[in-house]
Amino acid sequence: MPPLPLKTCRDLVPARKDSPLRKALLIVDVQNDFCPGGALAVPNGDQVIEPLNKMMGHANNKNGRILASRDWHSRNNKKHFSKWPPHCIQNTPGAEFHPLLQLPTRAFTISKGYTNEDDGYSLFEGVYIRKDDWPLSAGSLLYGFNEICVGGLATDYCVKATCLDAVKLGYKVYLLTDACRAVNLKPTDEADALEEMRQAGIIFTTTDQVISESR
Repeated sequence: MPPLPLKTCRDLVPARKDSPLRKALLIVDVQNDFCPGGALAVPNGDQVIEPLNKMMGHANNKNGRILASRDWHSRNNKKHFSKWPPHCIQNTPGAEFHPLLQLPTRAFTISKGYTNEDDGYSLFEGVYIRKDDWPLSAGSLLYGFNEICVGGLATDYCVKATCLDAVKLGYKVYLLTDACRAVNLKPTDEADALEEMRQAGIIFTTTDQVISESR
């Protein structure tokens, strides 16, 4: 598949304002390279897996849509790899989802950061690649959904970028604080990211709270 222009990757479709209330779950970059032992490991990154598995089971029961993003970098992405060590290179073990992450077959895998000039921090910059047809934007897969729960890696980068994009598109966004972990290159990075998200109107919650309130 030839690389898509970035403006096509960001051809986002917000949920209809008159839609019935529906929640979607966005799982951000729970890949081997971001977990302990990986090329760009997030401290305690594997601790997001248990709450996310619980949340996926809940979403399945409620017929919620599940999107799971993955960094899918080209080996030749000199722009991104000038900022970060090489990681999540296409078709390598490091780019695979963590083996304990129990993604259901109905989940959509969103690939991002796959051009030679693309950072791909936000899930909304990615696409769902279909074998025999043009890829679908993440936004188009969320048509009809107007509430989003987000968890994954890392709080201060791709999770933050995904949440802020979702707010700009008009979604009501819930950050699953027990299902995120931060890189914290600087000691205040996580706190700064959380404050930026709070000011953007993102609601902080936990997987247990979401599940309990929907019973």
